Amino acid sequence: MKTLNLKDVTQYVEDNIGTFHQKRIAGLKDLKLKKVLGKKNPYLFKAKYTLTAQDIIKSLTDAFISSQEETIFGDWLEGLAIFINGQVYDGRKSGIQGIDLEFDKDNIRYIVTIKSGPNWGNSSQIGKMRADFKTAQKTLRTSNSKLNIVAVNGCCYGRDNNPDKGDYFKYCGQKFWEFVSGDAELYTKIIDPLGHKAKERNDDFMQSYSQMINKFTKEFADTFCLDDGAIDWARLVRFNSAAIMPTK
Repeated sequence: MKTLNLKDVTQYVEDNIGTFHQKRIAGLKDLKLKKVLGKKNPYLFKAKYTLTAQDIIKSLTDAFISSQEETIFGDWLEGLAIFINGQVYDGRKSGIQGIDLEFDKDNIRYIVTIKSGPNWGNSSQIGKMRADFKTAQKTLRTSNSKLNIVAVNGCCYGRDNNPDKGDYFKYCGQKFWEFVSGDAELYTKIIDPLGHKAKERNDDFMQSYSQMINKFTKEFADTFCLDDGAIDWARLVRFNSAAIMPTK
């Protein structure tokens, strides 16, 4: 085990955090109004007495972007965790399907699947993770039958007060960052570096976001508003839920 140099972590963040912001903006440019309209409940907007096109657009777009950002940033944090573990334990990105990180500590081979937060999956998704762990253990033991392998589901934030799941461990938040780094306080130390040039990059994002809101609002008004400006709810519901997608 090596001692983690926080300056190396800070440098990694500064060199790579731009990727997260670039993907945020790219996600906006790829977004289509029909895509987000098709994924939201039109009845809810009517029940909440939503009267303007912009209110609908902001509500459904913000929800879509929030979900997208959670995924993008979760992937970015996975890379950070692997980098940190590599600095301390010589860990590496695993080549085994379903496994994100492999490293050795105290004569144990750890195989790790990294998720953003603790409530990441339903029972079938957790079942698949368990199956991936078993497959990885069989794969690794083909070359060393005596290898002591421990499976871990690591979560970048949150907590789980019952980490022992029987066939794997689940470490969240502070426990996860300590697990990959050996530093019990790392989970707070990485906060400041993550804000590197955040304001400047968010200004770029807000410029693209504002343009998209304006564009989508106009498109929505042209397609789903009546001549007097009122929302054509029947047309909106047909677009979202009709058995056959309307052509116009």
